[in-house]
Amino acid sequence: MTYTSPLPVTDGHFYRGSSLELRDVSMAYVDIEVIREVSIDVEPGTTTCIIGPSGSGKSTLLRGVNRLHEPTSGDVLLAGESALKMKPERLRTRVGLVFQHFNLFPDHTALENVALALRNVKGMSKSESLRVAAARLDDVGLGERSDHRPRDLSGGQQQRVAIARALAMEPEVMLFDEATSALDPELVKGVLNLMAGLAQRGMTMLVVTHEMGFARKVADQVVFMDEGRVVEAGTPSQLFDAPQSPRLQRFLSEVL
Repeated sequence: MTYTSPLPVTDGHFYRGSSLELRDVSMAYVDIEVIREVSIDVEPGTTTCIIGPSGSGKSTLLRGVNRLHEPTSGDVLLAGESALKMKPERLRTRVGLVFQHFNLFPDHTALENVALALRNVKGMSKSESLRVAAARLDDVGLGERSDHRPRDLSGGQQQRVAIARALAMEPEVMLFDEATSALDPELVKGVLNLMAGLAQRGMTMLVVTHEMGFARKVADQVVFMDEGRVVEAGTPSQLFDAPQSPRLQRFLSEVL
C-alpha cells in the first residue's frame, strides 16, 4: 500500500511541529509499573511510530505524554519545556491526541464538533470558531459534509472529524493511538493517507500503530516496545530489514 496525501493543501496550511523528548519516563497503575524508563526523541516535523504486542504499554505511554495518566518519574519535554510543569489544559492545546474511538458529540454536526473546543478552550467567538473549523474540515476532505451529524458519517469520516478537531487547536505535536483499529478495513487507507499528508506538511507525530506498512513507509523513526520498555529503535529499514533483538525478530515474524 502506498501512502501519499490524497488531499490538496487548499489554503497553504503547513504545520510547525515542535520537538518532543521523553526522558526516562516511568508510569504505574497503583503498584504495578507499566512503563519502565522510556526515552524517545522526536525531532520537529518528523514521525515516530511505536509498534509492539498488545499490553506492551504503547497506549499508556501516549496518555502519559498528554497527562491523561501522570508519569511517576522522568520528564516529557515539549520544545525543551517540561510538559509535567504545565497546566494540563495548556498542554492539551499544544499536544493533540486522537483515540481509537472518535468521541464525537452525537447531537452536534461535524462543524460544531470541531468548533466547540475552540470556543470553550481558546475562547474564540462563534463566528471565528466556525471559520477555523470549516478550514480544518476542508483539510481532511470533509468540507462538503460539515453539516452532517456523526450518525450520518462513516467510521473513517468520523475519525477525520476527530483529527480535524485536534488540528483546529493548532497543536505542535499530534499523538495517534491506534487511530485506524476501530475502522472497517476498506476505510483504513483513507485515514492513513491523511496522516501521511500531515507528516508531509510538517506536523510532529508520535503514532502507536499496528499498520506495519505505514510505519515502514511514513515513519522517520520506529520504536519497538515490549513489557513497558523500549527494546529497539531506529529507522524503518533498520528495524524491519535488520532487527537486532530476538524479541523484535519474533514479533516481526508473527505480524509480517
